[in-house]
Amino acid sequence: MIQELSFGLLNKGHEVTVCSTVVRNRLSSNDKKNNITQCVIENGIKIIRVESAYQFSPNFLIRGMSQILFPYIIWSKIKNELDKNIEVVIAYSSPLAWAILGMKIKKKYQARYILNIQDIFPQNAIDLGILKNKLLIKYYEDQEKKVYKAADKLTSHTKVSRKYLISKKGISPSKIELITNWIDVDTYANVPETSYFREKYGLKNKFIFLFAGVIGPSQGLDFIIDVAKEIKSKYPEICFLFVGNGIEKKRLMAMTKESKLNNIVFKPLVSIEEYPKLLKNADVGLVTLSSLNKTGVYPAKILGYMAASLPVCAILQKESDGHDLIKESGCGISIFSDESEKVKKDLIIKIYNEKDQLKRYGYDGLKFVSKHFTKNLCIDKIERLLKTFD
Repeated sequence: MIQELSFGLLNKGHEVTVCSTVVRNRLSSNDKKNNITQCVIENGIKIIRVESAYQFSPNFLIRGMSQILFPYIIWSKIKNELDKNIEVVIAYSSPLAWAILGMKIKKKYQARYILNIQDIFPQNAIDLGILKNKLLIKYYEDQEKKVYKAADKLTSHTKVSRKYLISKKGISPSKIELITNWIDVDTYANVPETSYFREKYGLKNKFIFLFAGVIGPSQGLDFIIDVAKEIKSKYPEICFLFVGNGIEKKRLMAMTKESKLNNIVFKPLVSIEEYPKLLKNADVGLVTLSSLNKTGVYPAKILGYMAASLPVCAILQKESDGHDLIKESGCGISIFSDESEKVKKDLIIKIYNEKDQLKRYGYDGLKFVSKHFTKNLCIDKIERLLKTFD
């Protein structure tokens, strides 16, 4: 979305600079081979890239320390590359470190500041049991208050998250706008049907439930192992395909190997160019978030599934706006993630047995996302925020 926002603002006549970290173990195999230039102009946009080795470390202590030091390390590396006439800085959180960096840029250049809240940190880490140290919690909550106060405008991508920020974090309703995440529908909808990835992964005749994205603790994917065990004999054609990386991937792969499950397949990240083609190779898009999550977020991958006409099977926390999105759009089926393993298994089988409904789910999803979540519609809303600063 940062890339699409950047080009969207550039096309509207704005000068755009993007600051980004590079984490090599999260790049696709093709991108890993390329040299990383720290400061470069690409297609009219100035891009400052800084390599970050520990930002996504599986060690939570190392990751936590990295996040604390991150804004100051990045600031020391980029401040000489920034233009002197920055008018507006837009930062995304989480990680909270980007929000802190945005605050520093605002102060240095007297810029206006828009903070987009994707995940409510540190609350999400506290809910998941990742963040337990009281001193760290206090530090992060203090920083959270500072960045909310420093921002001229906040944006939230779900209604429930916006209400949470107002009621629990004391944000004035007039300060926080609802601007949903978006999807470049044409990139997905115009991809022809293909069996490229089915053949590449040896899944030509399988019914594929695809999970694409971060494989981490917030997804709560252990239940897939149990479901796969139960259905492998009766439904040998069902396959769970995981494409992506994350700190839970090795553990889940070990569980799969130990149980000798051939109906679960793990593959690395694919490039952004290949991702729409990957979705066209699946039968159902799988979306999960653990019931430990207590905020209203839902994974942005839902929009990609909808744009690709891929039916959605969602297992999300009760608080998630994703349930309303799926119900309103008709793009698939959702249940609460604290349901029993039997209910989750029954959902998988139900969708598999409703093959005649899948095309309708896909059609309704594409129709809905094309009306409400297009790139241009959402970027126009962000530009209107910019104009309020004139």
